[in-house]
Amino acid sequence: MNDRERPEPEAFLRQAYQEGRGRLKIFLGAAPGVGKTYEMLSEGAARKLAGLDVVIGIVETHGRAETEALTGTIERLPRRPIEYLGRVLDEMDLDALLERRPALALIDELAHSNAPGSRHPKRYLDVEELLAAGIDVYSTLNIQHVESLNDVVASFTRVRVRETVPDSVLEQAEIEVVDIPPDELIERLRDGKVYLPQEATRALAHFFSKSNLSALRELALRRAAQAVDAQMLDHLRAHALGGTWAGGERILIAVSELAGAEELVRAAKRIADSVHAPWTAIHVETPRTRSLAPAEHQRIADALNLAVRLGATVATVPALSVIDGIKRYAADERATQIVVGKSARSRWFELRHGSVVDRLVRETPGVAVHVLPMEPSRDRPARRIAPAGAWGSRAGYAWTTLMIALVTGGASALFHILSLGNVALLYLLPVMAAASLFGLRTGLFAGLASSLAYNFFFLPPTGTLTVNNPENVVSIFVLLGVAVLTSQLTARVRAQADLAAGSARTNAALAGYLRQLTALADAEDLAKAACLEIARLFDARVVLLERTAAGLSVKASSAPGDRLETMELAAAQWVIDRGEPAGRGTGTLAASDWQFQPLRAGDRVLAVMGIARDDNRDPVRSDQLPLLASLLDQTSLALERLRLEAEMRDIDAVRERDRLRAALLSSVSHDLRTPLTSILAAATELRRRRDDPLLETVESEAMRLNRFVANLLDMARVEAGAIRLRLEPVDLTDAVAGAVHDVRRSLENHDIVLDVPPNLPLVEVDPQLFHQMLLNLLDNAGRYADPRSPITIRAARRHGTLSLAVVDEGPGLPVGREGEMFETFRRLQGSDRSAGGTGLGLAIVKGFAEAMGMSVEAANRSDRSGALFSIHFPERLLVRGSDQGLDE
Repeated sequence: MNDRERPEPEAFLRQAYQEGRGRLKIFLGAAPGVGKTYEMLSEGAARKLAGLDVVIGIVETHGRAETEALTGTIERLPRRPIEYLGRVLDEMDLDALLERRPALALIDELAHSNAPGSRHPKRYLDVEELLAAGIDVYSTLNIQHVESLNDVVASFTRVRVRETVPDSVLEQAEIEVVDIPPDELIERLRDGKVYLPQEATRALAHFFSKSNLSALRELALRRAAQAVDAQMLDHLRAHALGGTWAGGERILIAVSELAGAEELVRAAKRIADSVHAPWTAIHVETPRTRSLAPAEHQRIADALNLAVRLGATVATVPALSVIDGIKRYAADERATQIVVGKSARSRWFELRHGSVVDRLVRETPGVAVHVLPMEPSRDRPARRIAPAGAWGSRAGYAWTTLMIALVTGGASALFHILSLGNVALLYLLPVMAAASLFGLRTGLFAGLASSLAYNFFFLPPTGTLTVNNPENVVSIFVLLGVAVLTSQLTARVRAQADLAAGSARTNAALAGYLRQLTALADAEDLAKAACLEIARLFDARVVLLERTAAGLSVKASSAPGDRLETMELAAAQWVIDRGEPAGRGTGTLAASDWQFQPLRAGDRVLAVMGIARDDNRDPVRSDQLPLLASLLDQTSLALERLRLEAEMRDIDAVRERDRLRAALLSSVSHDLRTPLTSILAAATELRRRRDDPLLETVESEAMRLNRFVANLLDMARVEAGAIRLRLEPVDLTDAVAGAVHDVRRSLENHDIVLDVPPNLPLVEVDPQLFHQMLLNLLDNAGRYADPRSPITIRAARRHGTLSLAVVDEGPGLPVGREGEMFETFRRLQGSDRSAGGTGLGLAIVKGFAEAMGMSVEAANRSDRSGALFSIHFPERLLVRGSDQGLDE
């Protein structure tokens, strides 16, 4: 069985891994409302009618009657309540589903984040456990939740989705695209079949515009096609099925050492973009590659680097000939189009080596071959370097001569019992030995020397090189023919062995490198190990730089004495900023002695790897680029793993701290509320009976302490997400007047200036929460305003939005840190506003505002010293018909 008929081990193992596991089917949609959940339930109901055991793990119907009706026909497992920060959240009961063990589980919203305290943080991890248990799963997913497309979706929708699913989940799933045209989806939104009417109006103006829906639809269809294509190729490789199977276009470009290679890469990029296809740039490394001149190696490296920058996959393919390498790689990758360059070659060259283009067209049926003319180079042809040992070694020639002499001596001693034919056969022994041991040219020398020795010592007339008998001439040419044939075969075997050894060394280097990195748990140790190993593999100096607050700094180096000059630092900074290679051997800042490569994780540059040589050569040869790319990818993954582990530790610590703080807030505030109520009641009764300034102080301070306790309770509600809204229309004039009345004692040293026009529209808010927001803003202004200075409350409507501001005259806010005023327990140390207070009042203002759909802002006054705190009401919170339609 040849290689093409043999299943690929990796693909075969992936299919074997699926044995005994459940099957995952994802109903993929472009946006909410296309009918994913309905389609999943419909197919689940059909499977149940066919006799399959189907259970609903969790389904979100969002109040849609037709979807709710379908759930009644399928068994639904009860949800598991999880208490978090005083609030009860309902999640899927994974343990109950595993115990029930149905044949098929219906699980909605694959990208959902589970409540804290669940076994897995994400629902797709729950699904993974069900699949491992042998349970089939149907689930739903929107295209914006796919991890690799998150940035693409955010670029045109202006909405960044935080709940994402790794692409690997889609790669192992069967995908069914649930699709409806954008106009039909918009009509469903307007009819209230997706969101409530008020929410639908806002959605149509933002995320659900027709242009966004069209782009999301294209992404969903294209991503599904990519997943299907990848699964098809995996199946073909696992079952050793031949053919191109052009379900999707796959483009391959062959890069050579000839001038014009970069133009060929750019042309391939244009072809790939025109058909939206993935493309790969390969260089076929043959025994002839070792004789290329340095300039030709550089040309190959430049072309492959350009291909990487343009988004191609790059590979170096070892093969005995260029045509064999291209054909084998194209067959393995099921390429549908091949891009090659046609250069002007001499007739003598084509007679000796043949035409790669002609053979490709003849020997790759079913594959489109794009032949692009390449202009001949005007530069002087580079002088090629003969490989070491190409002409043989002196020792080889000496041993060959000795073997021929021994055969001659032995044949002379046995000549009286041997015929001339047997003597000729004896001379084949040194020819075969020399060709096998010392190579082609030494074998040819052995054949020629054996023929001469045979003629001189054994063919009459002996002692001369004259041949009288024509039959003896045949013997001489047979010896030469055997020498040439044996030498050629030996050279091919040796070349194959060299290529196999090179591949084995590369694979061993990658495996050892990965094994070394996975064993390290410290970022500095990992960086040091990476530099030392890459320096050893490439015989170069290596540094690893990272971004710090003070700029770029060397995190690790293969040689402690390495220092980077201004040019090198500029090149490294370019890599950090652009995510593209720079330095020697690239198209950017090539005057640098170092070449810098980015270590990327997604769209972020984690660090920069620098490589340099002491012999003034390019740091990386063209044939080493794929190995370097693999090493850099492994280093990036290892660094990202350590970063994520550190973040998870920090998140766990913050989560535990928040839990303890919330519990403390709730406990302390409840325990203080009861005695405070009694103190206030007693102080009020005593003041009613006796007018004493001391009692007034007791009552005032008790009321202030009561507001502090109320702030603690409110903050606990905000952080627990337990705010229950009771929205109703509120007149801003009445709301402001009520708040001013309640804080009149704490603001008795300040004049209150009200600038709230009576013709403003009503706002739809929770009256109690809004009242508490105003109290906190007025209390903050009274605490920090200059004595006897006025406090202004003004409202204005501009461009469809309404703003309400509380303005004081005082020290103002630290410049550049205005947003920090709304952080919990935050008081800006070293500023005039750091004294007094608990750091809760403004945080509660922000929490209540966000819960009601408003926004808050802190700024300094532009006309004089002082602070300005604004509440902004979006248009959807303004009650229509309640104003005179006046905008300022």
